[in-house]
Amino acid sequence: MIVVMRRNCSQAEVAHMVERVESLGLKPHVLVGVERTVIAVIGPERDGLKETLETTPGVSEVLPILAPYKIASREVKPEPTVVRVRGLTVGGGHLGVIAGPCSVESEEQIMATARAVKAAGATALRGGAFKPRTSPYSFQGLKEAGLQLLAAAREETGLAVVTEVLATEDVPLVARYADVLQIGARNMQNYRLLEAVGRTTLPVLLKRGPSATMEELLLAAEYILDAGNPQVILCERGIRTFENHTRFTLPLASVPYLHAKTHLPVVVDPSHGTGHTWLVPEMASASVAAGADGLLIEVHPDPEHAVSDGYQSLNLEQFRHTMELCRRVARAVGKMMNASLCYGEAATAAAVAEGAVRA
Repeated sequence: MIVVMRRNCSQAEVAHMVERVESLGLKPHVLVGVERTVIAVIGPERDGLKETLETTPGVSEVLPILAPYKIASREVKPEPTVVRVRGLTVGGGHLGVIAGPCSVESEEQIMATARAVKAAGATALRGGAFKPRTSPYSFQGLKEAGLQLLAAAREETGLAVVTEVLATEDVPLVARYADVLQIGARNMQNYRLLEAVGRTTLPVLLKRGPSATMEELLLAAEYILDAGNPQVILCERGIRTFENHTRFTLPLASVPYLHAKTHLPVVVDPSHGTGHTWLVPEMASASVAAGADGLLIEVHPDPEHAVSDGYQSLNLEQFRHTMELCRRVARAVGKMMNASLCYGEAATAAAVAEGAVRA
Protein backbone atom coordinates (compact mmCIF):
# COMPACT_ATOMS: atom_id res chain seq x y z
CA MET A 1 0.00 0.00 0.00
CA ILE A 2 0.99 3.64 -0.49
CA VAL A 3 -0.24 6.08 2.14
CA VAL A 4 -0.33 9.53 0.57
CA MET A 5 -0.27 12.21 3.26
CA ARG A 6 -2.02 15.56 2.87
CA ARG A 7 0.05 18.47 1.56
CA ASN A 8 -0.15 20.33 4.87
CA CYS A 9 0.27 17.34 7.16
CA SER A 10 2.46 17.80 10.22
CA GLN A 11 5.54 15.85 11.22
CA ALA A 12 3.57 14.57 14.18
CA GLU A 13 0.94 13.12 11.85
CA VAL A 14 3.65 11.40 9.78
CA ALA A 15 5.22 9.99 12.95
CA HIS A 16 1.80 8.81 14.14
CA MET A 17 1.19 7.02 10.83
CA VAL A 18 4.58 5.30 11.09
CA GLU A 19 3.69 4.09 14.59
CA ARG A 20 0.28 2.95 13.36
CA VAL A 21 1.80 0.91 10.52
CA GLU A 22 4.34 -0.69 12.86
CA SER A 23 1.60 -1.55 15.37
CA LEU A 24 -0.11 -3.55 12.63
CA GLY A 25 3.04 -5.63 12.15
CA LEU A 26 3.92 -3.92 8.85
CA LYS A 27 7.03 -2.06 7.72
CA PRO A 28 6.81 1.67 6.87
CA HIS A 29 9.17 3.48 4.47
CA VAL A 30 8.79 7.27 4.54
CA LEU A 31 9.55 9.02 1.24
CA VAL A 32 9.55 12.80 1.29
CA GLY A 33 8.71 14.24 -2.13
CA VAL A 34 8.74 17.78 -3.49
CA GLU A 35 5.03 18.26 -2.85
CA ARG A 36 3.94 15.38 -0.66
CA THR A 37 5.14 12.81 1.81
CA VAL A 38 4.18 9.22 1.09
CA ILE A 39 4.63 6.13 3.23
CA ALA A 40 5.15 2.78 1.55
CA VAL A 41 3.59 0.08 3.71
CA ILE A 42 5.34 -3.24 3.17
CA GLY A 43 3.85 -6.51 4.32
CA PRO A 44 1.09 -9.02 3.59
CA GLU A 45 -2.28 -7.71 2.42
CA ARG A 46 -5.17 -8.10 4.83
CA ASP A 47 -8.88 -7.34 4.84
CA GLY A 48 -9.77 -3.85 5.99
CA LEU A 49 -6.17 -2.55 5.90
CA LYS A 50 -6.93 0.21 3.39
CA GLU A 51 -9.88 1.47 5.43
CA THR A 52 -7.89 1.29 8.68
CA LEU A 53 -5.08 3.42 7.29
CA GLU A 54 -7.39 5.93 5.60
CA THR A 55 -8.96 6.89 8.94
CA THR A 56 -5.62 7.99 10.42
CA PRO A 57 -5.18 11.80 10.78
CA GLY A 58 -3.24 13.54 8.00
CA VAL A 59 -3.94 10.91 5.32
CA SER A 60 -5.10 12.00 1.86
CA GLU A 61 -5.56 8.56 0.29
CA VAL A 62 -4.34 4.98 0.39
CA LEU A 63 -3.46 3.26 -2.89
CA PRO A 64 -2.29 -0.24 -3.78
CA ILE A 65 1.25 -0.72 -5.14
CA LEU A 66 0.88 -2.73 -8.33
CA ALA A 67 4.58 -3.32 -9.06
CA PRO A 68 6.26 -6.27 -7.28
CA TYR A 69 9.13 -3.93 -6.38
CA LYS A 70 7.43 -1.65 -3.87
CA ILE A 71 9.94 0.99 -2.75
CA ALA A 72 11.76 1.25 -6.09
CA SER A 73 8.55 1.90 -8.01
CA ARG A 74 7.57 5.29 -9.45
CA GLU A 75 4.13 4.60 -8.00
CA VAL A 76 5.63 5.32 -4.59
CA LYS A 77 8.02 8.14 -5.54
CA PRO A 78 7.30 9.97 -8.81
CA GLU A 79 10.29 12.31 -8.44
CA PRO A 80 13.67 10.93 -9.56
CA THR A 81 16.15 10.04 -6.85
CA VAL A 82 19.42 11.96 -7.02
CA VAL A 83 22.54 10.40 -5.48
CA ARG A 84 25.24 12.82 -4.34
CA VAL A 85 28.59 11.99 -2.77
CA ARG A 86 31.60 14.31 -2.81
CA GLY A 87 31.75 15.73 -6.34
CA LEU A 88 29.70 12.93 -7.91
CA THR A 89 26.04 13.65 -8.72
CA VAL A 90 23.94 11.01 -10.48
CA GLY A 91 20.36 11.76 -11.52
CA GLY A 92 18.17 14.84 -11.63
CA GLY A 93 19.61 16.00 -14.95
CA HIS A 94 23.23 15.43 -13.86
CA LEU A 95 25.49 13.01 -15.74
CA GLY A 96 27.98 11.42 -13.37
CA VAL A 97 31.13 9.92 -14.92
CA ILE A 98 32.91 7.16 -13.02
CA ALA A 99 36.22 6.17 -14.64
CA GLY A 100 39.28 4.14 -13.80
CA PRO A 101 40.96 0.76 -14.19
CA CYS A 102 39.37 -2.63 -13.80
CA SER A 103 41.94 -3.44 -11.09
CA VAL A 104 44.14 -1.33 -8.84
CA GLU A 105 47.65 -2.53 -9.72
CA SER A 106 50.10 -0.04 -8.26
CA GLU A 107 50.40 3.45 -6.79
CA GLU A 108 51.83 4.81 -10.04
CA GLN A 109 49.00 3.32 -12.12
CA ILE A 110 46.09 4.48 -9.96
CA MET A 111 47.49 7.98 -9.32
CA ALA A 112 48.20 8.61 -13.02
CA THR A 113 44.70 7.42 -13.92
CA ALA A 114 43.01 9.47 -11.20
CA ARG A 115 44.77 12.69 -12.25
CA ALA A 116 43.96 12.13 -15.92
CA VAL A 117 40.27 11.23 -15.54
CA LYS A 118 39.79 14.15 -13.16
CA ALA A 119 41.39 16.49 -15.72
CA ALA A 120 39.09 15.14 -18.44
CA GLY A 121 35.98 15.80 -16.35
CA ALA A 122 35.20 12.59 -14.44
CA THR A 123 33.85 13.07 -10.92
CA ALA A 124 34.49 9.59 -9.52
CA LEU A 125 37.28 7.03 -9.67
CA ARG A 126 36.54 3.35 -10.16
CA GLY A 127 38.99 0.58 -9.38
CA GLY A 128 38.80 -2.99 -8.12
CA ALA A 129 40.63 -3.95 -4.95
CA PHE A 130 38.77 -7.25 -4.59
CA LYS A 131 38.33 -8.91 -7.99
CA PRO A 132 35.87 -11.72 -8.79
CA ARG A 133 37.60 -13.74 -11.51
CA THR A 134 36.36 -16.73 -13.46
CA SER A 135 39.62 -18.59 -12.77
CA PRO A 136 40.96 -18.91 -9.21
CA TYR A 137 44.45 -18.53 -10.68
CA SER A 138 43.80 -15.06 -12.13
CA PHE A 139 44.78 -11.85 -10.34
CA GLN A 140 42.40 -11.42 -7.39
CA GLY A 141 43.21 -7.82 -6.50
CA LEU A 142 45.42 -6.07 -3.95
CA LYS A 143 42.60 -6.17 -1.37
CA GLU A 144 43.09 -3.68 1.52
CA ALA A 145 46.32 -2.36 0.01
CA GLY A 146 44.30 -1.54 -3.11
CA LEU A 147 41.68 0.25 -1.03
CA GLN A 148 44.42 2.32 0.59
CA LEU A 149 45.72 3.36 -2.84
CA LEU A 150 42.20 4.39 -3.89
CA ALA A 151 41.89 6.47 -0.74
CA ALA A 152 45.23 8.13 -1.48
CA ALA A 153 44.06 8.99 -5.00
CA ARG A 154 40.89 10.50 -3.55
CA GLU A 155 42.93 12.54 -1.09
CA GLU A 156 44.91 14.12 -3.93
CA THR A 157 42.18 14.55 -6.56
CA GLY A 158 38.94 14.84 -4.59
CA LEU A 159 37.32 12.16 -6.75
CA ALA A 160 34.70 9.95 -5.09
CA VAL A 161 35.84 6.31 -4.89
CA VAL A 162 33.65 3.56 -6.36
CA THR A 163 34.82 0.02 -5.67
CA GLU A 164 33.31 -3.44 -5.53
CA VAL A 165 32.52 -5.43 -2.41
CA LEU A 166 32.32 -9.20 -2.87
CA ALA A 167 31.19 -10.64 0.45
CA THR A 168 29.14 -9.64 3.48
CA GLU A 169 32.15 -9.97 5.77
CA ASP A 170 34.06 -7.45 3.64
CA VAL A 171 31.41 -4.71 3.81
CA PRO A 172 32.77 -2.94 6.95
CA LEU A 173 36.33 -2.93 5.55
CA VAL A 174 35.40 -1.65 2.08
CA ALA A 175 33.00 0.91 3.56
CA ARG A 176 35.91 2.47 5.51
CA TYR A 177 37.59 3.45 2.23
CA ALA A 178 34.84 3.72 -0.41
CA ASP A 179 32.33 6.46 -1.17
CA VAL A 180 30.13 4.17 -3.28
CA LEU A 181 29.84 0.40 -2.84
CA GLN A 182 29.58 -1.51 -6.10
CA ILE A 183 27.69 -4.79 -6.35
CA GLY A 184 29.00 -6.63 -9.39
CA ALA A 185 26.92 -8.49 -11.95
CA ARG A 186 27.83 -11.89 -10.45
CA ASN A 187 26.46 -10.78 -7.07
CA MET A 188 23.24 -9.10 -8.22
CA GLN A 189 21.19 -11.86 -6.60
CA ASN A 190 23.43 -12.40 -3.56
CA TYR A 191 20.61 -11.36 -1.25
CA ARG A 192 22.59 -11.44 1.99
CA LEU A 193 25.17 -9.11 0.46
CA LEU A 194 22.40 -6.80 -0.81
CA GLU A 195 20.95 -6.63 2.70
CA ALA A 196 24.41 -5.95 4.15
CA VAL A 197 25.10 -2.96 1.89
CA GLY A 198 21.53 -1.84 2.52
CA ARG A 199 22.40 -1.44 6.19
CA THR A 200 25.23 0.99 5.40
CA THR A 201 24.91 4.73 4.80
CA LEU A 202 26.91 4.66 1.55
CA PRO A 203 25.37 4.81 -1.94
CA VAL A 204 25.27 1.47 -3.74
CA LEU A 205 25.89 0.93 -7.47
CA LEU A 206 24.03 -2.24 -8.45
CA LYS A 207 25.03 -3.93 -11.71
CA ARG A 208 22.54 -5.95 -13.73
CA GLY A 209 23.36 -9.65 -13.93
CA PRO A 210 24.18 -10.94 -17.42
CA SER A 211 21.01 -13.07 -17.49
CA ALA A 212 18.76 -10.92 -15.31
CA THR A 213 15.44 -9.45 -16.38
CA MET A 214 14.47 -5.87 -15.61
CA GLU A 215 12.13 -7.08 -12.88
CA GLU A 216 14.88 -9.17 -11.28
CA LEU A 217 17.20 -6.15 -11.29
CA LEU A 218 14.57 -3.97 -9.63
CA LEU A 219 13.76 -6.64 -7.05
CA ALA A 220 17.48 -6.89 -6.25
CA ALA A 221 17.48 -3.12 -5.70
CA GLU A 222 14.43 -3.61 -3.47
CA TYR A 223 16.52 -5.68 -1.06
CA ILE A 224 18.88 -2.73 -0.56
CA LEU A 225 16.04 -0.22 -0.24
CA ASP A 226 14.09 -2.44 2.15
CA ALA A 227 17.17 -2.72 4.39
CA GLY A 228 17.03 1.06 4.83
CA ASN A 229 19.40 2.47 2.21
CA PRO A 230 17.62 4.80 -0.28
CA GLN A 231 20.78 5.61 -2.29
CA VAL A 232 20.78 3.01 -5.05
CA ILE A 233 22.16 3.50 -8.56
CA LEU A 234 21.21 0.92 -11.20
CA CYS A 235 23.81 -0.07 -13.80
CA GLU A 236 23.16 -1.57 -17.23
CA ARG A 237 26.31 -3.45 -18.21
CA GLY A 238 25.06 -5.75 -20.94
CA ILE A 239 23.42 -9.18 -21.06
CA ARG A 240 24.17 -12.56 -22.60
CA THR A 241 22.51 -13.24 -25.95
CA PHE A 242 23.22 -15.44 -28.98
CA GLU A 243 25.43 -12.68 -30.43
CA ASN A 244 29.21 -13.04 -30.16
CA HIS A 245 30.51 -9.96 -31.97
CA THR A 246 30.70 -8.20 -28.61
CA ARG A 247 31.47 -9.48 -25.12
CA PHE A 248 27.86 -8.84 -24.10
CA THR A 249 24.85 -7.23 -25.77
CA LEU A 250 24.29 -3.68 -24.49
CA PRO A 251 20.51 -3.01 -24.58
CA LEU A 252 20.20 0.76 -24.27
CA ALA A 253 16.39 0.53 -24.38
CA SER A 254 16.70 -0.50 -20.73
CA VAL A 255 17.59 3.11 -19.81
CA PRO A 256 14.27 4.77 -20.75
CA TYR A 257 12.40 1.63 -19.66
CA LEU A 258 13.88 1.80 -16.16
CA HIS A 259 13.22 5.54 -15.98
CA ALA A 260 9.55 4.80 -16.67
CA LYS A 261 9.36 2.14 -13.95
CA THR A 262 11.61 3.42 -11.14
CA HIS A 263 12.76 6.65 -9.55
CA LEU A 264 16.30 5.27 -9.15
CA PRO A 265 19.07 6.71 -11.36
CA VAL A 266 20.49 4.56 -14.17
CA VAL A 267 24.10 4.46 -15.36
CA VAL A 268 25.58 2.49 -18.26
CA ASP A 269 28.85 0.55 -18.46
CA PRO A 270 29.85 0.53 -22.15
CA SER A 271 33.19 -1.13 -21.36
CA HIS A 272 31.72 -4.45 -20.19
CA GLY A 273 28.72 -3.97 -22.46
CA THR A 274 30.89 -4.17 -25.58
CA GLY A 275 34.22 -5.65 -24.52
CA HIS A 276 36.02 -3.71 -27.25
CA THR A 277 37.89 -0.45 -26.69
CA TRP A 278 37.00 0.94 -30.12
CA LEU A 279 33.25 0.59 -29.44
CA VAL A 280 33.25 2.35 -26.06
CA PRO A 281 33.24 6.04 -27.16
CA GLU A 282 30.23 5.67 -29.46
CA MET A 283 28.28 3.49 -27.03
CA ALA A 284 29.07 5.89 -24.17
CA SER A 285 27.69 8.83 -26.15
CA ALA A 286 24.70 6.72 -27.27
CA SER A 287 24.02 5.98 -23.59
CA VAL A 288 23.92 9.69 -22.86
CA ALA A 289 21.55 10.21 -25.78
CA ALA A 290 19.31 7.43 -24.40
CA GLY A 291 18.99 9.35 -21.13
CA ALA A 292 21.55 7.67 -18.87
CA ASP A 293 22.26 9.43 -15.58
CA GLY A 294 25.89 8.36 -15.62
CA LEU A 295 28.67 6.32 -17.21
CA LEU A 296 31.02 3.69 -15.78
CA ILE A 297 34.09 3.48 -18.01
CA GLU A 298 37.28 1.44 -17.71
CA VAL A 299 40.40 3.58 -18.21
CA HIS A 300 44.04 2.50 -17.89
CA PRO A 301 47.28 4.42 -18.61
CA ASP A 302 48.72 1.37 -20.40
CA PRO A 303 45.89 -1.01 -21.44
CA GLU A 304 48.26 -3.32 -23.31
CA HIS A 305 49.88 -4.29 -20.02
CA ALA A 306 46.80 -4.18 -17.76
CA VAL A 307 46.42 -7.22 -15.51
CA SER A 308 42.68 -7.43 -16.30
CA ASP A 309 40.28 -6.14 -18.98
CA GLY A 310 42.93 -4.25 -20.94
CA TYR A 311 41.18 -5.15 -24.22
CA GLN A 312 38.14 -3.05 -23.24
CA SER A 313 39.91 -0.23 -21.39
CA LEU A 314 40.43 3.20 -22.89
CA ASN A 315 43.84 4.79 -22.66
CA LEU A 316 44.03 8.34 -21.31
CA GLU A 317 43.83 10.04 -24.70
CA GLN A 318 40.88 7.88 -25.76
CA PHE A 319 39.08 8.78 -22.55
CA ARG A 320 39.58 12.50 -23.17
CA HIS A 321 38.10 12.06 -26.64
CA THR A 322 35.18 10.09 -25.22
CA MET A 323 34.45 12.80 -22.66
CA GLU A 324 34.39 15.47 -25.34
CA LEU A 325 32.01 13.37 -27.43
CA CYS A 326 29.73 12.73 -24.46
CA ARG A 327 29.84 16.38 -23.45
CA ARG A 328 28.52 17.43 -26.86
CA VAL A 329 25.69 14.90 -26.66
CA ALA A 330 24.90 15.90 -23.06
CA ARG A 331 24.48 19.52 -24.11
CA ALA A 332 22.10 18.44 -26.88
CA VAL A 333 19.87 16.41 -24.55
CA GLY A 334 19.99 18.82 -21.61
CA LYS A 335 22.24 16.84 -19.28
CA MET A 336 24.69 18.60 -16.97
CA MET A 337 28.29 17.36 -16.94
CA ASN A 338 31.38 18.51 -15.13
CA ALA A 339 32.63 21.07 -17.64
CA SER A 340 35.08 22.92 -15.44
CA LEU A 341 38.00 22.18 -17.78
CA CYS A 342 38.04 22.81 -21.50
CA TYR A 343 39.63 20.18 -23.73
CA GLY A 344 43.00 21.92 -24.00
CA GLU A 345 43.32 22.33 -20.23
CA ALA A 346 42.28 18.73 -19.68
CA ALA A 347 44.85 17.47 -22.18
CA THR A 348 47.64 19.46 -20.56
CA ALA A 349 46.70 18.36 -17.04
CA ALA A 350 46.51 14.73 -18.10
CA ALA A 351 49.85 14.97 -19.88
CA VAL A 352 51.37 16.24 -16.66
CA ALA A 353 49.83 13.27 -14.87
CA GLU A 354 51.48 10.91 -17.37
CA GLY A 355 54.82 12.65 -17.02
CA ALA A 356 54.82 13.69 -20.68
CA VAL A 357 55.38 17.34 -19.80
CA ARG A 358 56.86 19.00 -16.77
CA ALA A 359 54.85 21.58 -14.86
